[in-house]
Amino acid sequence: MQKPKNNPLLDFTGLPAFASIKPDHIQPAIDYLLDDNRHRIAAQLETTAHCTWDNTVQVLEDLDDRLNRSWSPASHLHAVADSEALRKAYNACLPKLSDYATELGQNKALYDAYKYVAEGNEYPQLGAAKQKIIDNALRDFRLSGIELNEKNKVRFKNNEQQLSCLQTKFEENLLDATHAWEKHITDKAKLAGLPESALALARQTAKRQNKSGWVFTLELPSYMPVMNYADDPNLRLEMYEAYVTRASGMGPTAGQWDNSEIMEKILALRHEQARLLGFANYAELSLAKKMAKSPQQVLNFLEYLANRSKPVAEMELTELQGFAKEHHRVSQLTASDIGYYSEKLRQHRFAFSQEDLRPYFPVPGVLEGLFAVVNRLYGLAIREQQNVNTWHPDVRFFKIYDEANDLRGSFYLDLYARAHKRGGAWMDQCIVRKKTATGIQSPVAYLTCNFTPPVGNDPALLEHDEVITLFHEFGHGLHHMLTRIDYPGVAGINGIPWDAVELPSQLMENWCWKREALDLIASHYKSGAPIGQDLYEKLLAAKNFQSGMQMVRQLEFALFDFRLHLEYDPAKGARIQQILDDVRKQVAVVIPPSLNRFQHSFAHIFSGGYAAGYYSYKWAEILSADAFSKFEENGIFNRETGRHFMRSILEQGGARDPLAMFIDFRGREPSIEPLLQQSGISAYR
Repeated sequence: MQKPKNNPLLDFTGLPAFASIKPDHIQPAIDYLLDDNRHRIAAQLETTAHCTWDNTVQVLEDLDDRLNRSWSPASHLHAVADSEALRKAYNACLPKLSDYATELGQNKALYDAYKYVAEGNEYPQLGAAKQKIIDNALRDFRLSGIELNEKNKVRFKNNEQQLSCLQTKFEENLLDATHAWEKHITDKAKLAGLPESALALARQTAKRQNKSGWVFTLELPSYMPVMNYADDPNLRLEMYEAYVTRASGMGPTAGQWDNSEIMEKILALRHEQARLLGFANYAELSLAKKMAKSPQQVLNFLEYLANRSKPVAEMELTELQGFAKEHHRVSQLTASDIGYYSEKLRQHRFAFSQEDLRPYFPVPGVLEGLFAVVNRLYGLAIREQQNVNTWHPDVRFFKIYDEANDLRGSFYLDLYARAHKRGGAWMDQCIVRKKTATGIQSPVAYLTCNFTPPVGNDPALLEHDEVITLFHEFGHGLHHMLTRIDYPGVAGINGIPWDAVELPSQLMENWCWKREALDLIASHYKSGAPIGQDLYEKLLAAKNFQSGMQMVRQLEFALFDFRLHLEYDPAKGARIQQILDDVRKQVAVVIPPSLNRFQHSFAHIFSGGYAAGYYSYKWAEILSADAFSKFEENGIFNRETGRHFMRSILEQGGARDPLAMFIDFRGREPSIEPLLQQSGISAYR
């Protein structure tokens, strides 16, 4: 196939030319690269008598990196600047990429070539990173069906293609359902209780639509203030029902973007893939790449946390019900009341609200503080670069330099919610570190959030929870950008078990609670004053407010996900609602109404990478809490502790076993107690 001319997705000389990328560039670029890769791999295998790292594995690494560098900006645009034409081009490429990945995984000649290298005299001399890439590849060949008969190989390949398309359709349905609903209000009396920040955003949204009054949407910066502050229970109920029924057969957009059948098909196909590969279920298949060794170990872990935290959650709910009854004459709390009365109780007990802190977290100051924190920890300097080609005017670009003034990585920062942008927050890879003939290919990350945008002439003001989210994603970014591994297969976050990958991100959250760090992060956007000691003490006192209820909610998600994949029975179907109801009886203290269809928007497991792996958040939280306890012992800005963590974890990528890396840093195996202490749960037995 002839190489397309003037296609920005085939220019690998620098950063992606986002402003030049059009939907009609995507398919030609991917078609060309897939065709060229196939021909190069076939030619290499035909002409190579004795396979080595350089003539076989390195060739595949280079071809994979080239394909990823082309697909990454196209995939990212689909997430942050979606359009009908872009969606069509993106979806057209999914089955092609799925086919290519499965073909490689089932290529017997390629499998034999990797085995030849693994069993040859060269292997012991290759070093840990290269050995890990080869070991992972041999595992992945088996997980791609290399040992299946021809009939089952075809079946496996078709299933993978279907899964790729279904998972994308799930995400698109959720995006469309989220953006399809809004609430237009012209009577300000109905908005009693809402903070000015929420009203200003709603006014701005209405103005952009040439409407009077206020417009509220199901984007979190608009939705959450209503649930937490709006005095009108009918408004809260209306928005709650619209939010929890998105992409389902219930609620105001019932059936229009219904994910019900898609979820059933996804779970059936995952189960079939697991059975084809010799696993009893998809949960077992999922653990083949994780730290946890067995489904029972995961269940025991989650149930232990549930047993420790549910009694605390029950006490918290009883307290909330008593407060609502005594102070607000509400005898029965509904699901749409929980956030509102919890916020009232927080204010009653601590004289503190998230809104009290918002003026202290203007985005410019928060970024300056974040960069100061990582400078103190790791000696890093972060500098903004102007005039970089991006996908939206709000997007900024930064470079990271170490103490020797060497470039370690760069990142795009896209902070604000907007139309045609996927919800949530995430870090993704734009370019991966790689050794080339001319030097080192520097890693580049995308850091994406959905915060409330600036309103009027004021800077964007964040809640403390949003500051935590930013630090979390930046932790992922550091993991990607600070790697010293020169081979993409195990550089940065690549090759790291999914239940360990959250360690650096969750670790970063801890600095958001420490006075010494907050003095760097927080200053009033008008006066420049730091957070007063009284307000800080209120923040700290409220840190573990309803921590038991928060814990059991996360355990509900994790157990539901894991059991959904562990207990799938082709004769009975997925039994999604049945399993969710059963899990809620086991661990939940707040049982939602029957119309609640949370599962239809559970993108982490149906369109993200967390299938049978949502437990990873809690698993890695144990690692992060225990790791931070070392910083607390030595001083939260102790440079040697920071350097030790950078050397032991951040720079190692996926080249080493994560438990060995943790032990290298902490000096022992992880303990669950620091997490329980951080959560305020350890005091309860």
